[in-house]
Amino acid sequence: MPIAERRAKAEQRRSLYHEADVVIVGAGILGCAVAVALGNQGRSVILLEKSLREPDRIVGELLQPGGVAALEKLGLRDCLEEIDAVKVFGYDVIYYGEEVRISYPGNAREDGEEPVQKSQTDEMRGTKRKRPEGRSFHHGRFIQRLRQRAMETPNVTVVEAAATELVRCGFTDRIVGVEATVSGREDAFFGDLTIIADGYASKFRKEFRKDLPVAKSKFWGLELIDAKLPMPNHGHVILGDGAPVLLYQIGTHETRALIDIPQNLPSAAVEAGGVKGHLKKVVLPSLPAEVRPSFEAAIDRDRLRSMPNSWLPPTTNKSSGLILLGDAMNMRHPLTGGGMTVAFNDAVLLSELLSPESVPDLADAHAVLKKMRVFHWRRKGLTSVINILAQALYSLFAADDAQLKALQMGCFHYFKLGGNCIDGPVGLLAGIIRRPFVLFYHFFAVALYAMWIYVTSASLAIMPLRLLGSAGVFWKACVVIMPYIFSELQS
Repeated sequence: MPIAERRAKAEQRRSLYHEADVVIVGAGILGCAVAVALGNQGRSVILLEKSLREPDRIVGELLQPGGVAALEKLGLRDCLEEIDAVKVFGYDVIYYGEEVRISYPGNAREDGEEPVQKSQTDEMRGTKRKRPEGRSFHHGRFIQRLRQRAMETPNVTVVEAAATELVRCGFTDRIVGVEATVSGREDAFFGDLTIIADGYASKFRKEFRKDLPVAKSKFWGLELIDAKLPMPNHGHVILGDGAPVLLYQIGTHETRALIDIPQNLPSAAVEAGGVKGHLKKVVLPSLPAEVRPSFEAAIDRDRLRSMPNSWLPPTTNKSSGLILLGDAMNMRHPLTGGGMTVAFNDAVLLSELLSPESVPDLADAHAVLKKMRVFHWRRKGLTSVINILAQALYSLFAADDAQLKALQMGCFHYFKLGGNCIDGPVGLLAGIIRRPFVLFYHFFAVALYAMWIYVTSASLAIMPLRLLGSAGVFWKACVVIMPYIFSELQS
């Protein structure tokens, strides 16, 4: 049968009978990417989204270079165009007013790339590859571009529908689709495979997992207008006595400010003036002087919005006929901006594992589940690095005791050493270096350097006490990172 005729029949099945090879719930970052990837492989796809209006969120606005590379592999690189996206070259970390530039490494490479030969000149290296770049943007504009590409993809039908329940086979208990509400009426959509990508507040996750996302703080967002940033085209991480503050430009005139506020923070309590009181009395004075006017104006102008900073370790998908993906399956603190990088790389890997050459029939539950076991472990090279790094860095950057403060100071001074002390950590953060051992190495190098600073910065009289106390600093480093390493080793 000619391709055009097969596509026409598949489209008829989707439109008239609501049947497809794949039903995807959630037309967000991951849902759109997977729909396009599978549709381009010839799979028939129905993509459901409860509202196709442009979303308005305060996170999901910074895409690391590793995410940009995955977007290109998916053929979606042009979705970064025509949305006033801003180039990002790295980070500016400001520690009690002192700053250090952390640029994306020019010498790091993704697995599988050819290394630059030592015999090549600097000029040759420069022409062969340029320094990696990220992008920051308005989340809603980017989502709408992805949805547009999904709608334009042959074999994909996008439907505005709110999924309400999963449909199970009465004999095998296999998931065969979802019930949904379409324009106020009940309907159903059926597929050989159902993919749930309905985000951090997933309504279906609890049916397949007993553990719940853990959130110990929230990001509160403001949109600054024409803010003067200390280092344009860089994300800014501001560290001081309180939790971290992030600043990054998301448009020609707009800059996002994200303020981390832990649960039950006294300075943000209602009797202390609430969140606005905390922003004015605590956060505003800690910001670089050039940022304060636009930040103060945003406090007075903006409605305050928040997002929980959630942690949810990944698990292997084991349900017949169903796959949980994206934030429904795995979350990390958004401090490092790694969520979209994970999502796009997951879409690349999933489309490779479930390609028609690998799994001819998606109704073959055994073959799909076997591939999902492979998916769980193969994604670890990237996702375990980003997951662990996000949680560990947040613990250091939101330091609330003496040992964590020592580690925080050690981390900043480690960056000041330059060279590989910057290239390694930021290569991990950017999704370029995908080796968990490199993360382990740099984290404990920071711990040892923090111990050295902690001891040698003391007077001779108290140095012996500091030497004993340094063991507590190392112990705290183990307490910070080991639970997250252990969680990534689970199946």
